[in-house]
Amino acid sequence: MDGFDLLILGFILNAVAMGLDLTSSQAGSLVTWTLIGAVVGGLVFGVLSDYYGRIKVLTWSIVLFAGFTGMCALAQGYWDLLFYRTMAGIGLGGEFGIGMALAAEACRPNERARMSSYVGLGWQAGVLAAALLTPVLLPIIGWRGMFAIGVIPALVSFVIRHYIDEPEIFVQKQKEKRKSNPFKALVADAQAVRASIGISILTSVQNFGYYGIMIWMPTYLSKQFDYSLTKSAMWTAVTVVGMGFGIWLFGQLADRFGRRPIFLIYQVGAALMVLAYSQLTDQYSLLIGGAIMGMFVNGMMGGYGALISEVYPTEARATAQNVLFNIGRGIGGFGPLVVGMIVAQYSFQVAIAMLASLYVLDILATLFLIPEKMGKPLE
Repeated sequence: MDGFDLLILGFILNAVAMGLDLTSSQAGSLVTWTLIGAVVGGLVFGVLSDYYGRIKVLTWSIVLFAGFTGMCALAQGYWDLLFYRTMAGIGLGGEFGIGMALAAEACRPNERARMSSYVGLGWQAGVLAAALLTPVLLPIIGWRGMFAIGVIPALVSFVIRHYIDEPEIFVQKQKEKRKSNPFKALVADAQAVRASIGISILTSVQNFGYYGIMIWMPTYLSKQFDYSLTKSAMWTAVTVVGMGFGIWLFGQLADRFGRRPIFLIYQVGAALMVLAYSQLTDQYSLLIGGAIMGMFVNGMMGGYGALISEVYPTEARATAQNVLFNIGRGIGGFGPLVVGMIVAQYSFQVAIAMLASLYVLDILATLFLIPEKMGKPLE
């Protein structure tokens, strides 16, 4: 539902802007502030989860996200809509890290990357649903109706609360005396500091590229190649299928060959494919190239859950997941803004080529800052 909500915003942005008479910068800031809210939510809900439990706090974050997404349907202007989107983002920010911590703590060590990748696939399923359903539903229920659909996850939270138990490792750790504030685990020693910096770089580059491409691509295809909403949705659907395959494959490979080698392969692939994609003009090449680019650009999401879970202890695991990923998501939130500015000044081809250069930072961070802890028991 996170993926569904965020991507329908990309598809209905023009309709929202027309309905509320928003400028281009105001419309773009709705995405940015949603992601800034996610950073705040990551900080708050991650810590609460490490103190009070994964399941309980996960349901709180879902209800907040769902409630304010539904409130967006009642917006009367820019400022109240901006508030609703930011609050929804705060709820959204808590969900990813808690879900990843749950998956990592509930599975065997040799399955950790695969389990994390399956959580990541949930996001892609939501994005795919947005791409397929928006062209059908938007003409019927309008942009307000699309936001109203976001209330549905509130119902899911009750199912989670009643049918999923806390992981055994978390229950056991709760019986022990807490050693320190969860935030201190991120900078506990030199190795932890290096890992925290490295993972923040990885998540920032990946999110910047992902949001920069996915939010603006439907608009670019529409203006440059006269793509209708249906065609843009088809491009997004094919690209998301490529992303989903990339996430699944990452989990399979990382459990067999280690986290760092697979991150490096995907980072090199992302840089090359984003650069190559900026040169494409044929609509069929754009479709196929989008799928391959998506595989590398977002496939790395399949490894974050396992990587972060293995580096930090149980008493700080959800905090680390939420803080480090949402730092990346917060920085990534400026992707649509930066891409929009470069497009306005130069061209989309220049903007997407700029994105390719960012993956060099990823490669350096993986080589020099990221530890390898494949298969080791969780602390």
